[in-house]
This record gives sequence, structure tokens and C-alpha cells, in this order.
Amino acid sequence: MNQYLTERVAAALRSAGVDNAPSPSFEKPRQAEHGDLTTTIALTAAKLAKIPPRQLAQKIVENLHLDTSLVEKVEIAGPGFINFHFSIEFFKTSLGEILRADKNFGKHDIAKGKPTQVEFVSANPTGPLTVGHGRGAVYGDTISRLLEWTGHNVTREYYFNNAGRQMRVLGDSVRLRYLQELGDAIEFPEDYYQGEYIRDIARGLVERHGDSLRNEPAEGMFKQQAETEIFDDIKKSLKRLGVVHEVFSNENELYETGKVTEVIEELRAKNLAYDLEGAVWFKATQFGSEKDKVIVKSTGEPTYRLPDIAYHREKLNRGFELVIDVLGADHIATYPDVLAGLTALGYDSSKIKVLIHQFVTIIQNNEVVKMSTRKANFVTLDELMDEVGADVVRYFFIMRSVDSHLNFDLGLAKKQSDENPVYYLQYAHARIASIIRHAEDIGVDRNIPANLSLLSTSEELAVMKKLLEFPGMVESCAATFEPHRLADYLQDVAGVFHRFYHEHRVVTEDLPLTAARMSLCLATKIVLGNGFEILGITAPERM
Repeated sequence: MNQYLTERVAAALRSAGVDNAPSPSFEKPRQAEHGDLTTTIALTAAKLAKIPPRQLAQKIVENLHLDTSLVEKVEIAGPGFINFHFSIEFFKTSLGEILRADKNFGKHDIAKGKPTQVEFVSANPTGPLTVGHGRGAVYGDTISRLLEWTGHNVTREYYFNNAGRQMRVLGDSVRLRYLQELGDAIEFPEDYYQGEYIRDIARGLVERHGDSLRNEPAEGMFKQQAETEIFDDIKKSLKRLGVVHEVFSNENELYETGKVTEVIEELRAKNLAYDLEGAVWFKATQFGSEKDKVIVKSTGEPTYRLPDIAYHREKLNRGFELVIDVLGADHIATYPDVLAGLTALGYDSSKIKVLIHQFVTIIQNNEVVKMSTRKANFVTLDELMDEVGADVVRYFFIMRSVDSHLNFDLGLAKKQSDENPVYYLQYAHARIASIIRHAEDIGVDRNIPANLSLLSTSEELAVMKKLLEFPGMVESCAATFEPHRLADYLQDVAGVFHRFYHEHRVVTEDLPLTAARMSLCLATKIVLGNGFEILGITAPERM
């Protein structure tokens, strides 16, 4: 319907003598009495038309020429809003379209295969994934799914820094634990990685190599083994969460292939880098920064900016037309320098979209659980999944805007009641599956076309209206990178279905009505199932 109205309103604008107007957009009115969709195109195009918005709205309506079997009423409200009221026949016809589309209902080809990369998680392999990493993992994966549903060709990528101080400290942490396992009386620094997983890696090295690594440097076998083992565990944790990356990249590769050196050379060639006090500086002030930025320290060690610029340059060189970085809140102040570097190198930095997610706090028994990776008193992602399950973890991480700090209430997450939003959603799906099984047991054939004109109650109409919002919701959530709105929408779907179920029996002696209501149930199950697929949670047939 959105596409139909877009075409008709655009044609009406041209008929009204308004050329080059922006494409009309539609949204659901806040109040039901204002119709099913509304547009503000008359307000946005009034300046082009050189007439008041309400007068332009009147001209648009006069030139719409809509199919009255689809739209029963169009009205102008306020300063120039155009409200569309759909016909009951439209909703019933569209219900059949949901049943025919099935698992494809809600999919779009808007992006037409646009090469898109989503980089997310990207935690350095210094320890198990924490709940903070988990939020980024779920958000990045859900964004990827939304983009795939709207026609993007998505590559999920994981990038980690294995050339910095953190990794050197990791290697030395394992080395010292290894020596302790051999019986050496060695003091272990407080700012080193304290977790039991470090001891486990060290014990494994003792079992395989004995004391032959006693003189091995920290950045040799110790760092390599720690990186390998921890990264294997990270991949297992992500897979358990339903997250699988197609590509893994690391900082060392950028140095080994000369990509980092190329950035310095190109900046120098453009006279955008200079030497001062032994350091190499990037002329960031020419690209909106308040001051120039160091890219190589006087010690010869690059700052984070240099490999990050090289990495993003490499992304764009691979042909991605949209590059999405999902980053934690600790990166808010750093990514503008990377975008400035890309612009300086002649790349279109508008192809880079940076999405920031805020921190997570675990609440247990009304108390905050404190977390620190090095002190090893953190809650790992695996521990959280052990407590409440992957479905609950995914949903809780995505049910609030990532712009907001998230309090993850373990008590609520464990509840097997309607208070738990995941239980509420999945129970709706399981209830529908139970209804369908019962209907089929008494001989109702789901494959026989039902007489949908029998669906006439306000509760039935409310379900149909809500289901038909799904394609627009998917498109909108993908465009705004706001999957929490899809989570809210699915709660609304479950809500209108539960109200319908409590007011009306689905399976009755009236077989034609039973068949019609079962079609409504099937359509609801399709929308819930497709929504669950995007959110990455399971759709249970029984609970």
C-alpha cells in the first residue's frame, strides 16, 4: 500500500503542477481516528508550489484518483496533513497476501543487492566476551538481518587489534602464569589479566611443552596461544548467540600488507601529514577538527587512528557501498578522526555509518553487578546465556534503543510469565500453533481457501491492521537502524492477538468461520515468525 500511495500522490503532485517535489513518505497516525496512514507532503512541498500547505493538500486530494476498493476515505487535517482510511475489503484481501507470501512477507528489494559491510563486536581476544560485547553483537547482527530483508548484500565482519599493548599484556600474563605453573615464585602484576582462563591457557602450555618455553618471549608462543584459544571461545559464544561473521580481519594484517604505510605515504603526498617533535601529525584541522592529530608517536608507535584509517580505506577499496561500524560508547570521541582521514585520502566518508551502543548493567537482586575484564569479576556473555538462554539475551539486548543505557534485570529475564516480554511473545506463537493443531485434528484443512469476508469483528480487524504494518516496519527499522521498534511492534502484534483470542473462539461448530479465523491465526503466526527471524529468536511450536 505504501508503494501504491507513493505513486498516486507523486502523480497527483505533478498533476497539481508541482515538479521536482520530494518523494512522499507515510506513517501511521498517532490516533486511530486519523486513519491508517498519513503524509505531510503538502507541508514539505508547499514552498515549491508557492501556495499554502492546506491548499496544496486539497489539490493533491483532487488529483489522487484512488481505487475506492482499497481506500474508502481521504481527508485533510490540521495545516495540511493528508489522512488515508483503508477499506475493510483491503485488509481482508491483504490477509490472503500474507498467507501466500509466508516466509517472504515483509521482505523488500529496496537496496537491490547493495554491497554492505557491517562490522561489529570486534573485541580484542584478551578474555571471554562480556555482556557489553553481547549487546553490540546482537545489535550488529539484527541490523544485518534487517538490511538483508531490505535487499542489501551484507557481509558481517569482525576486526580486532592484535598489535597493541593489550595483546602484549595478555601474552605476558600467560607467560607469568606459565612460570608459576612450573613452580617459579613470580609476582603477578595487579593490572595484568587475572581470570582463571589465563591459568587454563598456561596449564595447557605446560602439559604440551613442559618447561621448554621458559625463555620464550611473551609476544611469541604465549601471545599466539592466548589469541588462538580465546578467539576460539569467542566464536563459540557468538555462534551460541546466533551470530556468525563471514570475515575476520586483524591489525597485524594491515601492517604486514603495507596498508598502514600506504596511508602515511598518501597523506604526505597530499601535504596532509607533517613531522613535529619526532611524531607524525595529520592535518585534521583542514577537515573540521579543532586540532591536528598524532598518527605516529615520537616512539615510532602508531596511534589507533592510523591502522583504523587504513582498515576503513581497505573496506571501501573492497567495493562496499555502505559500511556500518557498530561501536561501544567508549568510541564516541575517536571515530571522527577516522572519517576525517578517509576524506583526506579522497574517499567518500558518507558511505561510513557509525552506530554507537551504550553500556549494559546487570541487575541481580536489585543490586548492580560490577564488571572488570582484568580483575575477572565480570559477567561473561556465556554465563548470562547459561542463566536465561540465548533467546532472552538477544531480545533484552535489542528491546531498548541502543542510545540508552540498558539495565538487564536477571529476575525479570528468568520469569516464565507475561511479565517477561520474551515469554509473552513466544507464548503467542506457541498458542497459535496449538490452535492450528486442534483445528486440524477436527478436520479443518488449512489449505482450503477460507471465506475471509466472515472476519468482521473489531478484534479481528485490529489484528489484520496490525499485521499489515509489518512490511513498513521492517523497511523503517532498517532505514533508521532501530531494531527496538520492531521488538515493540511484535509486542503489539501479540497483544492484539491475545485480545482477539480472549474475545472469540477460533475453533467452533461453524466450520467456515473456523477456517476464516484459522487463516487469521496463520497470518499472525507468519508475522511473528518472520519478526522472530529478524530478531534472531526461536519460534516455539509448544511451550
